[in-house]
Amino acid sequence: MNALIETTITSLPLVAKGKVRDIYAVGTDHLLMITTDRLSAFDVVFPNGIPGKGKILNQFSLFWFKMFEPIISNHLSGIAPESVVAANEVEQVKDRSVVVKRLKAVPLEAVVRGYLEGSGWKEYQLSQRVCGIVLPQGLPRAGKLPQPIFTPATKALVGEHDENISFEQACQRVGESLATQVREVSVKLYQRAADYALQRGIIIADTKFEFGLDEQNQLVLMDEVLTPDSSRFWPKITYKPGESPQSFDKQYVRNWLESIHWNKTPPAPALTDEVIQATYSKYVEAWQYLSK
Repeated sequence: MNALIETTITSLPLVAKGKVRDIYAVGTDHLLMITTDRLSAFDVVFPNGIPGKGKILNQFSLFWFKMFEPIISNHLSGIAPESVVAANEVEQVKDRSVVVKRLKAVPLEAVVRGYLEGSGWKEYQLSQRVCGIVLPQGLPRAGKLPQPIFTPATKALVGEHDENISFEQACQRVGESLATQVREVSVKLYQRAADYALQRGIIIADTKFEFGLDEQNQLVLMDEVLTPDSSRFWPKITYKPGESPQSFDKQYVRNWLESIHWNKTPPAPALTDEVIQATYSKYVEAWQYLSK
């Protein structure tokens, strides 16, 4: 199987190219969102991808969108992606795409953390805080937090780094009312997913959501949801507070990058065959746990 790194849809105008997703206009009210096999880590896109990864990520998002429908509406339109492209372009969209409603994006990464790892762990070691939130003393690495916390970040352009910000800074960016609504919904969604996953052997340590506003100014869940690209998934059976946990997500790639002492700036190194296969296997294993 070859990795789909670049899409070549000519029947629709290209609107944007993200780290993983290519977005095309479908008329004036909808967008075709194609999840490619590109991989990004530390906000840098790699020259080669993970064959089949985009299809798995699409499955994850569709799964969670459906679960969350009683809590919040989403951007899915119900239009078949295969119906909006030319016949010779169907293979590029099959099983890895959605046609979504155009929304006004809320310019925040809505991050929720239930456990202390990654940039949150680094910040906690320095200040006993994460994004301005004071946490109890003596928490171990990967330790479970007393309750999930909302730790927003800026949404960076491709090639730039997301920046953790405080809730107060989020309010300055989008207004207190909208920031509060995003925080409440994000924590509710995280808790629902974390409870579900834990029953199936997976700890969701943290995740990030993205939201938009529709024509009625109602909050809508969009982009990807609780995928191994946007979340930390840990196997419950091997989890030990105080240690960097095994994972079903991009942490395997991050660890490999740390081991080769990459400076986390473009250009990114090519992924080895071993890293590609191991990463794909972890994504598949996580899907098998959650969908059983």
